[in-house]
Amino acid sequence: MALDMVRERVSSIMSSISDTVGGKTIAVAAGVVVIGLSALGMYWSNEPDIFSVRVNADKVAQANGQELVTGYTTTATLYRIADTLLHKPGGYIRNDIAPPGLFMDNMPSWELGVLIQTRDMARSLRKEMSRSQSQSQEDRDLAIAEPQFNFDSKSWILPSSEKEYQRGIDKLENYLVRLPNKEDPAQFYARADNLTRWLNEVETRLGSLSQRLSASVGKPRLNTDLAGDSEATQSTESDNLVEVKTPWMQIDDVFYEARGSAWALIHLMKAVEVDFADVLEKKNARVSLKQIIRELESTQDTVWSPIILNGSGFGLLANHSLVMANYISRANAAIIDLRRLLEQG
Repeated sequence: MALDMVRERVSSIMSSISDTVGGKTIAVAAGVVVIGLSALGMYWSNEPDIFSVRVNADKVAQANGQELVTGYTTTATLYRIADTLLHKPGGYIRNDIAPPGLFMDNMPSWELGVLIQTRDMARSLRKEMSRSQSQSQEDRDLAIAEPQFNFDSKSWILPSSEKEYQRGIDKLENYLVRLPNKEDPAQFYARADNLTRWLNEVETRLGSLSQRLSASVGKPRLNTDLAGDSEATQSTESDNLVEVKTPWMQIDDVFYEARGSAWALIHLMKAVEVDFADVLEKKNARVSLKQIIRELESTQDTVWSPIILNGSGFGLLANHSLVMANYISRANAAIIDLRRLLEQG
C-alpha cells in the first residue's frame, strides 16, 4: 500500500516536471521565433542606398556591349529603380501575407512611393519621350511595360505583383537594349517639352504629398478650390472652412511614402541632368535642377527616432511629417520654377 502511494507520488512529480520543461521549451521556442522575426524585419526595413546614375549606366552599357546614347542613362536608372523594388533585402514586401512582412508598414509605404514615381516615368517614356510627335507610333516594348507597372500593388497570387512588375522590367530592358541598336532602333527625344510634361506630373505628386504631410497636424483652412475663376463650378459643394487631418495611424505611412518617392526622384532627376544636358544648358536651367536634387537629398537624412513623432506647432516634441513637408515643398517650388524656365526660357 505504501509502495503504491510512493509510486503515485513519484509519477505525479515526474509529470509536473515534464509539463514545466515542456512549457518552458515552448516559451523559449516562441521567444526565439519572435526575436528572429523582429531582427529580420529590422533588416528588411533598411532603405537602399543612393547609387550613381552615371556609373550604373556605364555598367549596363558595358554588360550589353553598347555605347551610351541619349536616353540611355534615364532608362537604365528607371530599370535599376524598378529592379531594386523587387530585389532589395526581403524582396517586394507590400503584398506579403506572412510575417515579418505582414506586420511591417514603413517599408511597404516606402515601396509605394518608389512605385508611383516608376509608374509616372514609365508613362512619360511611353507617351512623350519615346515619340517624335503626338501622331507618331508608340514604342512596342514601352506599350507593354507601362501598364505592367500599374498592376495592383498588393496582389500576392494569380498573378502576383512581382510577376507583373518583372514583366514590365523585362520590356523596359528590351527598350534599353534597342536604344543604340541601328537595326531595330528605339527612340528617346530629349526635348524641353517632354521634360516639362514629366516635371508637371512630378509637381502634382509632390504637391499632394506636401499637403498630406502637413495634415499630420489638423488645421482649419479656407477653401480655395475654385479660386482664380469666377465661373468655375464643382460637383459637390464644400464648406468655406475646411479641416483636413491625416489619421494618426497613417502618419508614418505618409512619411515613408514621401521618403520613397523622393528616393526615386533623386535618381531620376540626376539621370535627366545627363540626358537633357543640352536643353538645360540652353535654358540656363542646370543650377535649378541641382537645387531640386539638393532639396530631395535632405529627405533621406537618417531618422534617429524609433517612431515618427507628431508634435504640434511649436510644442516640445518634433513633428517629422512637417520637416519632410518642408523639404518636399521646397523641392516642388523649385520644380515649378524650372518648368516655367523651360517653357519660357
